[in-house]
Amino acid sequence: MNKPARRKSILLLSHNFSPEPTGIGKYNGEMMNWFCNNGYDTTIITTFPYYPFWKVQAPYTNWWYKKEIITYPETGATMTIHRCPIYIPNFPTGKKRMIQDMLLWPSKLWPVLNHILFKKKHDLLITIAPPFHLALMAFLYRRFRGGKVNYHIQDLQIEAARQLNIVVGAKLFRFLYKVEGYILRKSNYVSTISAGMVKKVKGKVDREVLFFPNWADTSFFYPLANRAEVKQKWDFKENDFICLYSGSIGEKQGLESIIQAAKNLRGIEQIKFVIAGTGPYKAELIRLAEEAGLTNVFFFPIQDKENFNAFLNMADIHLIIQKGNAGDLVMPSKLTTILAVGGTCIATAATGTSLYQVISDHNVGIVISSDDNDELASAIKNCLNKNLDEMRQNARAYALKYLNIDNVMNTFLNDVGMV
Repeated sequence: MNKPARRKSILLLSHNFSPEPTGIGKYNGEMMNWFCNNGYDTTIITTFPYYPFWKVQAPYTNWWYKKEIITYPETGATMTIHRCPIYIPNFPTGKKRMIQDMLLWPSKLWPVLNHILFKKKHDLLITIAPPFHLALMAFLYRRFRGGKVNYHIQDLQIEAARQLNIVVGAKLFRFLYKVEGYILRKSNYVSTISAGMVKKVKGKVDREVLFFPNWADTSFFYPLANRAEVKQKWDFKENDFICLYSGSIGEKQGLESIIQAAKNLRGIEQIKFVIAGTGPYKAELIRLAEEAGLTNVFFFPIQDKENFNAFLNMADIHLIIQKGNAGDLVMPSKLTTILAVGGTCIATAATGTSLYQVISDHNVGIVISSDDNDELASAIKNCLNKNLDEMRQNARAYALKYLNIDNVMNTFLNDVGMV
């Protein structure tokens, strides 16, 4: 009698994981859930959910390790989650975030050693950057137990820290680049989320870099026919023109430009600005809006998942705001969901960046210069009486063709030899 084939196993090392509602944690959770639904056992070594609130979310506490096991009866797969206590700054400055990254090593070292000594072998080890140095833990595991390491880059952390002046010091950056170069050379696979970031990583090291984009759940996020009526659920009028920013609210994102645009357009009663989310800079944005006496800016918390599709459909225009020096160092994760709901966006992006190319080449929105408040206000005003239906249809078509999770994940598994 033939022995049944061993179920393949995947280990994820990352700061962030489900049930975090946005960012890297959201994508990590969806990725590992997809693996289990398709018959792979998964293990995750992570922290307790804290992002984007910067405090641990109930019912979790942050005082000791916690293990969770989720079974998938339809496929027989199992997800095992090891959560590690971690320092979480109340106001995450650049230095405090570096301290958090460094303290993750002693926190996660025991679970990793436990897997080296006592647990079954994992076939694929996925480590998510940022923080980039977690790949060294995957190398430690590989040295003793084998398996292949995929180093997946969501943000180019070191360049972002340098260009946005989050940290400074030439010697420090030389050391960080040296460690990063070692990781890029020694990983079995390196992947990242946009064509522009693939190009940047290839500029660091002469090797293949896989294109592994963030996806959208196109069955959960989709266009609604009654968009005007949906606005009433959040106490807006059907003819209000909603400009929505939904996501993390950080100091280095340039979101004060939304407040300035609201000042410039305060004379047009129909235009309303909605800022939804949480983060260390939200209180400052509220202060700026109140100081200016703005009645056309509304602040909302992060929306529950069951309401999020309708909330996104409420928007006439979605705002994707980033600093001009961000370039191709990051690819805004919110873009995928905006496209899935057939949303039209106004995005600040430099010519030639991945964000610029996606929006311009596929006619799914409008690209303007970063840090130009007058141009942002002008673009919004121009959209007020413009027919946006073609852009909305293009956005949904792009999501169905390029961002479908099944297509993205199957391509990735084939690229890393896990089919």
